[in-house]
Amino acid sequence: MEPLKSNEIIGNWGTLLVPIEEDDEINFEKLRGEIDTLISMHVNGIYSNGTAGEFYNQTEDEFDHLNLMLAEKCEAARMPFQIGCSHPDPRLSLSRLKRARELHPSAIQVVLPDWSAPSMKEVIGFLEIMVECATPVGLVLYNPPHAKKVLTPEEFHQIQQAGIGLVGCKVADGDKGWYARMKALVPDLSLFVPGHHLATGVTMGANGAYSNVACLHPGAAQRWYDMMAGDMDAALEMEGRIQQFMQDHIIPFIRDAGYSNQAADKFMAAIGGWTDIRTRLRWPYKGVPDRHIESTRSICRELLPEFFSGDME
Repeated sequence: MEPLKSNEIIGNWGTLLVPIEEDDEINFEKLRGEIDTLISMHVNGIYSNGTAGEFYNQTEDEFDHLNLMLAEKCEAARMPFQIGCSHPDPRLSLSRLKRARELHPSAIQVVLPDWSAPSMKEVIGFLEIMVECATPVGLVLYNPPHAKKVLTPEEFHQIQQAGIGLVGCKVADGDKGWYARMKALVPDLSLFVPGHHLATGVTMGANGAYSNVACLHPGAAQRWYDMMAGDMDAALEMEGRIQQFMQDHIIPFIRDAGYSNQAADKFMAAIGGWTDIRTRLRWPYKGVPDRHIESTRSICRELLPEFFSGDME
């Protein structure tokens, strides 16, 4: 598949959630079915090995097997796909990137080195090599709010001024001033923001989301994104209900019970019921217990009926 340019990286992208069995092994047959389902829901694209894909807890053989499967299925369906090559070890991240490039993804995602916070000179040195080795595939920087080094709009501009041609970034968003600075300083960078903020983000210049809302239901998340082009008022109203559900019924599992973001993502997928996956994470991390699925699904169904109705499939 041809690499995407920054202005082509848009919309609602669904993540691969890795099915982990009781023996802590990846169930690749379930993963195969999950890819087929994502393709059938006509999301704007699919990406592997984000946080929800547990990239930090895979062997290199598993990484290769998973991404070869994704590449073959997406190539056959003409579905844009990105491969996450992130790893806490920057040399392993580089090795993953070199192998992923040969699968001809639409783009490659990486995180910054994360054992200790890199200086801007180190950030630029890291990205220089990663962009060079990814070419001709474009590089997307995943810079989440829990990263040791969270970049400001001015630092993204500094990266650009150093001649490093990122095609996109995945970041936590900010206020109107933050959006204005990002669009003024790095106007050509595809800007992806948290999924549950996407409608507001689009009104301020965001290009899309590697979406936690798509964890709940990729098809419904796609319909919501498509709605933004024709009825932004309705999309913003739905965003309010999505955020209410997240704030009241998902974030407490993270804030109060100590579960990880990836645990919350798998929990939402189990609530949405769109794929054959449960809430288990690979050792030593813990998933939200299955006993919470049905009660939270009932709440979600009442608050977001569109995510459970046939017209959102």
